[in-house]
Amino acid sequence: MKMSRMLAGIKCVVFLMVLIFQWTHARGDTEVSCVYMENCTLPCSYEGADVVIHWHQVSAGNLPVHSFFHNQDQPGNSAQRFKGRASTFKDQISRGNASVLLTGVKVQDEARYRCYTSTINGNMESFINLKTDAPVHKVDVYQGENGITCRSEGIYPKPELIWSTSPPSSLTFKNTTTVNQTEQQLYNISSSLILSGSDHDLNFSCTVSTRRNRKSVAFLKMPSQDVLEYENTIPCSPSNITLSNLIWRFNHSQLILNGTVTNYTVSEKWKQHVKKLSESGSLTLQDIS
Repeated sequence: MKMSRMLAGIKCVVFLMVLIFQWTHARGDTEVSCVYMENCTLPCSYEGADVVIHWHQVSAGNLPVHSFFHNQDQPGNSAQRFKGRASTFKDQISRGNASVLLTGVKVQDEARYRCYTSTINGNMESFINLKTDAPVHKVDVYQGENGITCRSEGIYPKPELIWSTSPPSSLTFKNTTTVNQTEQQLYNISSSLILSGSDHDLNFSCTVSTRRNRKSVAFLKMPSQDVLEYENTIPCSPSNITLSNLIWRFNHSQLILNGTVTNYTVSEKWKQHVKKLSESGSLTLQDIS
């Protein structure tokens, strides 16, 4: 009699342990990189039927992002900033896909999210760390009265700007770098480099980088003579990508050449100055004024 009661107690404990295990199960965090103002999918999956899905932004006040139950999306349950921007993949819900599509990703969306699913098999929690990236799209370099300035805009997270010379130089250059953040929390970066007469034989490159990508632009400082009977090569740094198309401009407005490294067209005004284009995209000029 005592033995049967003891066995019954053991069975009960085991049964409760199984229930507890089925009731809540959490997965580790997954990191997702989303591009600013583009659409991004936050992944989540489940097993079972008649699912209830709740998405929350847990690191920003536990804001409700999106809900799905009674076999349909429930947009009324979303916080104002997510209304009309979050949705499930309805045609894939029955196959265990509880992911949410977030449109027009903003910097403010960078946060930790929780996906909660509930079925007859139990409850599940998944956590997603969303990282917003506004990559470097364009770098501008132009000449001023005392030097050159490099500028790039609309970047996130905070970028880094580095000056370099070709050939490498041990000279120290004075530069002033400023970084500003816009209302959209994007970064604009600008750096001015003061030049002197001792660096007349150097080419300068400005590189702006962030965690997603980097872009470089070269600048050739012209000596003071009217006409130079020599040639000079301006390096091109394509950031470890395969060149499919290349455009060289003077002062960001006047076209020098465009095309590929093996098949390009030189503008009429620059035909006498363009000597060759290397496989890396570097441009060799001659008789420059």
